[in-house]
Order: sequence, then C-alpha cells, then structure tokens
Amino acid sequence: MRIFENLNFDFLGKRKTFYMVSAILFLIGVLGIIVRGFHFGIDFQGGTEIVLQFEKPVSVAEMRGYVENIGLGNVELKTFGGETGILVRTELQQVPKAIYPQVLDNIEKEINKTYPGLPYQIVDSSATSVTFSFPNPDTTNAIVDKLFEAGFQTGKISEEPDNRQMVARVGIADWIKINLRDKMQDNPFQVLREEQVGPKIGNELKQDAVVAVLMSLLVILIYLGFRFKFIFAVGAVVALFHDVLITLGLYAALYDILPINLEIDLTVVAAFLTLVGYSINDTVIVFDRVRENLKIHKTKPLLEIMNMSINKTMSRTILTGGTTLITVFVLLMLGGDVLRAFAFTLFFGIIIGTYSSIFVASALVLEYAQRSKKKFTF
Repeated sequence: MRIFENLNFDFLGKRKTFYMVSAILFLIGVLGIIVRGFHFGIDFQGGTEIVLQFEKPVSVAEMRGYVENIGLGNVELKTFGGETGILVRTELQQVPKAIYPQVLDNIEKEINKTYPGLPYQIVDSSATSVTFSFPNPDTTNAIVDKLFEAGFQTGKISEEPDNRQMVARVGIADWIKINLRDKMQDNPFQVLREEQVGPKIGNELKQDAVVAVLMSLLVILIYLGFRFKFIFAVGAVVALFHDVLITLGLYAALYDILPINLEIDLTVVAAFLTLVGYSINDTVIVFDRVRENLKIHKTKPLLEIMNMSINKTMSRTILTGGTTLITVFVLLMLGGDVLRAFAFTLFFGIIIGTYSSIFVASALVLEYAQRSKKKFTF
C-alpha cells in the first residue's frame, strides 16, 4: 500500500517556522519542569504503595479522613483504575514502632476469638512479622485459615505434618485494614497490591535510569558517526534530546491535569528508551535515503535532495507511525492505570519523534552544510 507516492512538499523550506514550534514546545517543557517539577513513583521515591479495591464506589476525601491520622505520616491518596480503587502511598516502609503493638494486639484478639483461652507463645518477631507457636498442628492450621479469612496475612512456617508455628505479617496494609474494617463494613475491600522500596534503592534506580538513557544516546552517536557523517549523528542525537526533553516537559506540565497517573517510574523509563529507539529508526531511514540520493544526484542542491528523500519516505513514515499510534492509543484507553503512563509516553513520543526526524535532525544537517558551505560525499 502506498500513500503520498508523488508527494512534493518543501518540508525543509519551512524549517524556520518549525524552529519556532520546537522552541515553544521546549519552553513549555522547561517551564513545566522548573515550576512544577517531576513526580516520581514508588520505584524512585521510596516508601510503600498500596492498592485497595472496594466493591462499591468510594470517595477519596472520605478515605483520606480515615487514614490520614492513623500514624503513617504523610499519606497520599488517589483513585486507581476507577471509582472503586484507591491508591495509598506513604514514605514509610514498615509499621512505626508505636503502632506495632496495636497490630499485634489485633492479631492476638483474633486468635482468642477463634480459640478462647488457648495457650500460645510468640517465638520470634521482626519489624514486619511475628511468629506464634501453638499446642498442636491441627490448631495451628485452623488458626492460620481463620486469621487469613479475617484479612491477616498468615501462613505456616513449614508444610511438615507436625508444624506448630504460624507467621503473621505486620505491615502497613494490615494496619490500614484494621482501621478500615469497622468504618467500611457496608463496602468490603481487599488489598490488590503492596509494594515497598527503600530510599537508597530508589536513588540508585533513579541514577541507573539517567545513565541508561544517556548511554543509549552516546552509543547511537558513535554508531551513526560511523554509518554516516559525524554531523548526521549529531543531528540525530540532538533530535533525540529534543524528543525526550519535550516529552518530559509534558509529564511535568500535565501532571494532575490529565486523568492519567503521570508519575515517572521504571515502566516510564522503559517507555522513554523505546521512544529513543523508535525515533532514531525514523531518522536513520530518512538519512539512508539522503545518502542514496546524494550518490545518484551529485549535482543537485542538498536542500532539494533532502526534501526529495523526506517526500519519498513519507509513505512509510505515515503507515508505520499510524499503525503504531492506533495500537498505542488502544493501550492508552484500555490498558488500565498501570500501562497508561507507558502508552502516553509512546503516543506523544512517536508524534514528536516523527516530527523531529524531519524538522530537527534533517534541518540541523542542512543548516550545517549551508553555513559551512560543505558538500557531502558518500
């Protein structure tokens, strides 16, 4: 299938107009980053992130009133995946020492409720769990099941037939469940997910993410420097910086404006690396056609050759980009909250990347050739 087969548009003749477009987008992005900054996810920020799923719609304001004053410090709440989902985030990785005895007391009350007067011992405890020992294996199995049904994360120490020990988790999600159990009796809920990342690991991941993006740009610069001329490599990498910075600016400027969780986490970093690969692919295809046409039309002006190359590759660009955008758009609409930020990055990144292949990478090469009065030969 071929579209725009006989296209003859002066793309690079209009490049100065699009310099202004890029400058405006870049300025909006930089202002967004300076004024609003980035909002990092649990991967980079550290802390605990818990997703609660209710049977009926629930209000964030109502939930905030229930969990803000239960001793978990600064708590952030937002909807997750619809009106019945709530995302709870705190900077804590474990239950505070002042709250630990209260969680333990609730576990013991549930044990006494199941088997009144039953003798047991606490044989081990840590910041995140406590281990109980009971008189016999049958009692242990029954209590594990009862506490699990009551919402506690419990399990047997081993699967041996004579096992008499039970481990019960003491986590932030457990403390939240204890506090919400009575207040939300008419709206049952379950914990879908609980993730914990320490601040040290978060900082390491943040540094590794920056290094990964910069290393990919450096390798691309070296590769294109060998495959084409060095100025072609510089143009391609400048275009990639252009794409990444504008998309990052959108993240900062549109956070809390769009109904999408635009926090930067490892999934978004993967999307940016995918964007870098996709954008450079478009640029290389244009540069390849420029190189071929330079060999064939040695006497034609570079401006004419570059416009001819862009026009000839436009059919492939529209078809490839269009089909990819349709797929990403479906992912953006139907992929759920976990994948929406990834799809958002790719959707706008593909559009900006296609634009930059023409009006940044190719334009920069043309500007260099005209100002230096240099003629390219391959």
